[in-house]
Amino acid sequence: MSVMQSGTQMVKLKAGSKGLVRLFYLDEHRSCIRWKPSRKSEKAKITIDSLYKVTEGRQSDIFHRHAEGSFDPACCFTVYHGNHMESLDLVTSNAEEARTWVTGLRYLMAGISDEDSLAKRQRTHDQYPLINIQTFEEADKNGDGLLNIEEIYQLLHKLNVNLPRRKVKQMFQEADTDDQQGTLTYEEFSVFYRMMSLRRDLFLLMMAYSDRKDHLTAEELANFLRSEQKMTNVTPEYCADIIDKFEVSDENKQKGVMGIEGFTSFMRSPTCDVFNPLHHEVNQDMEQPLCNYFIASSHNTYLTGDQLLSHSKTDMYAWVLQSGCRCVEVDCWDGPDGEPVVQHGYTLTSKITFKAVIETINKYAFINNQYPVILSIENHCTIQQQKKIAQCLREILGDKLDLGDILSRDCKTLPSPQSLQGKILIKGKRLPAYLSADIEEGDVSDDDSADEIEDDFKLKSSNWNNGNGHHQVESQIRKKLDSLLKESQIGDKEDSESFSIRALLRATHQGLQKNLRQVRPRTAGTPRKDDETEQRSVKPGGVYQLCCLAGVTLPHAQPVTLSGTPGDVLSFSETRAQSLVNHRAEDFLAFNQRQLSRIYPSAYRIDSSNFNPQFYWNVGCQLVALNYQTEGRMMQLNRAKFMVNGGTGYVLKPPPMCKGSFNPFSDDPLPAYPKKQLILKIISGQQLPKPPDSMLGDRGEIIDPFVEVEIIGLPVDCCKEQTRVVDDNGFNPVWEETLSFTLHMAEVALVRFLVWDHDPIGRDFVGQRTVAFSSLMPGYRHVYLEGLTEASIFVHVSVHDIYGKWSPLVLNPSFTIMHFLGSNKGNQLRGFRGFFSRSAKSSVDTRSTLRKRSISDHFLRRTVSAPAKGRKKTKLALAESLASITDRKNSTGAGGESVGKEGRVERRHPSRAGLTHRPMSMPLDRLLQGQLSLCSTDKDQLDMENSVPEKNK
Repeated sequence: MSVMQSGTQMVKLKAGSKGLVRLFYLDEHRSCIRWKPSRKSEKAKITIDSLYKVTEGRQSDIFHRHAEGSFDPACCFTVYHGNHMESLDLVTSNAEEARTWVTGLRYLMAGISDEDSLAKRQRTHDQYPLINIQTFEEADKNGDGLLNIEEIYQLLHKLNVNLPRRKVKQMFQEADTDDQQGTLTYEEFSVFYRMMSLRRDLFLLMMAYSDRKDHLTAEELANFLRSEQKMTNVTPEYCADIIDKFEVSDENKQKGVMGIEGFTSFMRSPTCDVFNPLHHEVNQDMEQPLCNYFIASSHNTYLTGDQLLSHSKTDMYAWVLQSGCRCVEVDCWDGPDGEPVVQHGYTLTSKITFKAVIETINKYAFINNQYPVILSIENHCTIQQQKKIAQCLREILGDKLDLGDILSRDCKTLPSPQSLQGKILIKGKRLPAYLSADIEEGDVSDDDSADEIEDDFKLKSSNWNNGNGHHQVESQIRKKLDSLLKESQIGDKEDSESFSIRALLRATHQGLQKNLRQVRPRTAGTPRKDDETEQRSVKPGGVYQLCCLAGVTLPHAQPVTLSGTPGDVLSFSETRAQSLVNHRAEDFLAFNQRQLSRIYPSAYRIDSSNFNPQFYWNVGCQLVALNYQTEGRMMQLNRAKFMVNGGTGYVLKPPPMCKGSFNPFSDDPLPAYPKKQLILKIISGQQLPKPPDSMLGDRGEIIDPFVEVEIIGLPVDCCKEQTRVVDDNGFNPVWEETLSFTLHMAEVALVRFLVWDHDPIGRDFVGQRTVAFSSLMPGYRHVYLEGLTEASIFVHVSVHDIYGKWSPLVLNPSFTIMHFLGSNKGNQLRGFRGFFSRSAKSSVDTRSTLRKRSISDHFLRRTVSAPAKGRKKTKLALAESLASITDRKNSTGAGGESVGKEGRVERRHPSRAGLTHRPMSMPLDRLLQGQLSLCSTDKDQLDMENSVPEKNK
């Protein structure tokens, strides 16, 4: 480790270049690989958490492109990282250095390989509880180990904090306690950071359950866990363990209490994440027939990029299988020397041997997941090379193909995932029965996507054996792909189904046809498909069989297949399946109750984009195949779907999809089925970064964030709601808004949290987290944005059952934690429990006494929180105390909403509470502890305050 941290000069190989000499080193905290010099500056790094594997020697494509004898294999190694299996190809000056790096990196990877992202985050918190030392060092521009006030200003801007300078200076002076006045050491900066980042929402929540004390006892913590987090079996010993693990003060630990820092650490831990921790393991019945499960499936698994020019790699099978995918595609074509190869036919994608693919599948299929793997064989080989395929499968997969008595011709239902553990199924097209076992020649039907490509679009090598023709075609394809990528970057990242993208795909396809005709003449008599006719057709792409070793595509072996109808698998292109769903949804759903269907992307998706898988899940399609190499919205939905059952690649369908009948496109698809109402209170955000594609990067403006929540499920359930915008605050914005959704079939619904940066001309994507409805945890939870270590939004989750006719709950989004601090001790906890669990009847009862909006506008939005767009920004002192507001008359709704005679709600602006300043020397926690009393304010005082002109307030 010390050698790696000191740094090693290595050659970094790149395609089409001789290599770059750089100094590579492991950072101080062993969290990432860095190198210099680099134009990326501080962004030149690869995190250890993102590493996939390290290989020795010249194994990667980059090494293969360089001259065979250029480098000593003992000095070469490759680091694969990121979601797209990017490779860092390095050459050291001697073999010892290479061994040091390979061993060291593998050691670091082994330490995190079995941890989920939340556990990694908790480990980071344990090591650096306040702020990462690396952040401090990056802010220290002159490298003297101290931060002056200007460096603090620059760091706060980078962290998306928009505090007035006088407030920053005040906190700076309070933290600067040593002899070196005017600068902060790391310890002093930690104090400053603690002052700046005090979570007011969590502080108020803690005080609501601690009888206004600055700490929670074990009994009070247990009350909170049972009442709000809906936890059961909360014992005194469990609470004591939480305090011991998360409390940072030794004094508090001895007393057995938890302060605000410990409470904050606990609330940001995996225990309080929005995702159900039990769902990290298998939690569903795995004994039902295969047709009762959604099965994670990939399309053209071997490709690393687009469908026309990208590379094929066996590494993709290893990555996909370990990420939980249970159905992979293998496209088989005749190769040189009688050895079949895997590639995307009629394109310029590279080739890999069939044998190498099967060896990789055999190695990685069951490393962390024992449930069965399905090989979707797209077979284009001659009979002779099919024999090689059969031989390869037998020799490499061996017993994994031996299904014994599991499958027999008497089976009337498909076997279960449980009974097929450790087994591999072959899905392939059946050849005509008249072919004898020893036949040497014969036509073989094309399968799946390659067969869907129009003849004028197929790139056949026989038509351009001269180098000029090949170069001309490749050049035209690259130009079209470049234009496609530029267009997709302009479009809304959340709308991959937009008309402009679909139109461009079609235009790209037609343009390629025209260019190819210029390169080679069209073969006389070649039939051409009519696209409109194809889209109207509901004919399946082919009937397939699930079988053991002797697959139906292997004519010389005796097939042992699932007998009868259940063993048939129908494979549909996206366009054909879409027509079937639109016109015969109930029939399709009934078919999927007995058999398996596979849906794969249209040939028009040459950029490897993905369709919306939810569209096909809604009718029970099991094998919805996506391009795993393309990160984005659709793969995020796919990941969320299969996280529900431990990431095993098998998720049980809801009972109505397995038996019975319903129309998923109906306004009320299941009238007798109980509905769910999801109530989400979006409270605050934490450390939200600037948009990843911000033109100015860290120097750009501080973001104006808002949260959008989207429900993806049955058509009747799909909807979006969003909060208001908070100006100039990515560090600690507060929304305090409630969103409500009604779900007819919650079991198939996904809940998508998105954070956007509001811009005068649109919006910029900041981050997202998608969670299956069934995996949501109730109570106060943090929703960590995917791929971002610290960025999160703080929410409250509540779910209610709705039977029969229903009406939406009339919820008051202006209720805040502060309301419950104004209640007496007896009503305090009851108020907290009752807020999110009120029945529909009590919620719409306008006769009940409704409370006015609390003073949280002044408290929660103090300092780093800014007002919403459209509101006048008011300068509030850092020090301000709390005042109370009495309940209004029965005719007035909470938050300044007056309820009319007909029950309509009219919103009014809430009255302002009076402000009392505190001495600058008084800490905020002491102020809250000592002065948090809510005294009465009579109507005359309120009227007087309301009469004051806005400019004087």
